[in-house]
Amino acid sequence: MSRLYEKIYALVRAIPSGRVGTYGQIARLCGCSARQVGYAMASTPSDEIPWQRVINSRGEISARADGNADEEQYLRLKQEGVVFDTRGRIDLAVFQWAGPDGAWWSEQQLEPPL
Repeated sequence: MSRLYEKIYALVRAIPSGRVGTYGQIARLCGCSARQVGYAMASTPSDEIPWQRVINSRGEISARADGNADEEQYLRLKQEGVVFDTRGRIDLAVFQWAGPDGAWWSEQQLEPPL
């Protein structure tokens, strides 16, 4: 596993149940692109990483390769208490994670990606 993916996964593990982070938010904190975060979420090695808590900046579950939203992601988030509006969006003002504690995150810093 790459150092960048380790860093992304450490950050995603810190998102508490009932909260979400966006691909862009995770990317900014890890020093990579939102697309790289998406690739990391698509290749999570186990359910130890709460991949369902990462959504797009519109508060939506991103469409998969087949063009459909992930029903499993929707169900997992609903089980955690995340509420979707009639358009299938999550109110980021209510459910977006504020980010990592500075002291905790400084301990998680890994070498920057090459």
